[in-house]
Amino acid sequence: MTSKSFQITLLAGAVLAVSACSKAGTYAAENNTATAETKTTSATNDPVASAESAAPAAVAHDASIVTVDASGAMTTMRKGSNGWTCMPDAPDTPGPDPMCFDQNSGKWVDAWVHHKPPPAGSAGVMYMLEGGTDASNTDPYATKPTAENDWVKTGPHLMIVGSKEILAGHPSGPKPDTSVPYVMWAGTPYAHLMVPVKGT
Repeated sequence: MTSKSFQITLLAGAVLAVSACSKAGTYAAENNTATAETKTTSATNDPVASAESAAPAAVAHDASIVTVDASGAMTTMRKGSNGWTCMPDAPDTPGPDPMCFDQNSGKWVDAWVHHKPPPAGSAGVMYMLEGGTDASNTDPYATKPTAENDWVKTGPHLMIVGSKEILAGHPSGPKPDTSVPYVMWAGTPYAHLMVPVKGT
């Protein structure tokens, strides 16, 4: 990966994490304290362990590890060698949400964050094996749950982004069964496949 594309990938992940943090305010107040207590102490005490928990060891072991503070400033804790980037749990979100993403996912996220068309023919994979901060299933830019934006709860999953073809045949309604693969943000340029997996 070139230095420039690596920076774009990291920036995309950073903005994604900051965006997730911004969702937390209203939702955290509505969420029960038991969910908040599911965050592990390793997320607070060991950001590398937290980041690595997002993906299979074969991916996470050689991935770059980055952290992002509340202002969006990013710190590289470990330079990787396999083209993957992992981020630890965002402490201000309601549930555990570390993530790992490949180069193509970084480009896809950058397009989403900047309201640009996603790159064509660039399918990517993102892992969130600890689960994810809940989000709207229909509005890519929703920041809090409302009666109209179809907020969903997500457990451990991976996401396949950047491929229209992979969405065919999967449920794409506003209120999906999250125990089976389903399409999130259907009908938008950022539609992607959510694939539940057994937790770690």
